[in-house]
Amino acid sequence: MPTAHSGHGLYAITDGPRADLLAAVAQALAGGVRLLQYRDKSADAERRHAEAIALLQLCRGHGVPLIINDDIALARAVGADGVHLGREDDDPASARAALGEHAIIGVSCYDSLQRAQAAARAGASYVAFGAFFPSPTKPLAPRAPLELLRQSAALGVPRVAIGGITPDNGASLVEAGADYLAVISAVFAAADVRAAARRFADLYPSDRESAR
Repeated sequence: MPTAHSGHGLYAITDGPRADLLAAVAQALAGGVRLLQYRDKSADAERRHAEAIALLQLCRGHGVPLIINDDIALARAVGADGVHLGREDDDPASARAALGEHAIIGVSCYDSLQRAQAAARAGASYVAFGAFFPSPTKPLAPRAPLELLRQSAALGVPRVAIGGITPDNGASLVEAGADYLAVISAVFAAADVRAAARRFADLYPSDRESAR
């Protein structure tokens, strides 16, 4: 199973709840997603559990890791590949203790190199910076400068860029060192999810070659 350390590319984040979640994710995976995060802030635990299991099966079929947003218990219950932690969530060490040494533990670092350094020391598998551009999902998110990707090159863990990313502005992030581009609405709100995912995947040269 691939890990966050084994490559680069599109990191798609779901925008549920939505009735066509599985169909949309299937199209995104077909378009070249390399990591998938299940993000659903609703309180319907039963539905979230069932969806996470179904998404894990889809991801397994494509060799793509499934990350659960903010919910270590759910990640453990369904056997997901890891969890993504925000400012108010548990620390990376606690998540790893719960999920195992091979789990992918991601940490939101916003616009803070210091937070990223601390996360890397605590065992994070990757760090996420952003928002780099105005974000429709989190319009009040702090803005991260492009230079932060270059400054964080020595951390020794993959760097994820997030926030208002499109195929047009994403190239600058890839050039600055983003290993993954994390995208929600530009993929899952697109009329053609598969084509939208492919446009992001094509920003990474090796992904273009594999699609031929």
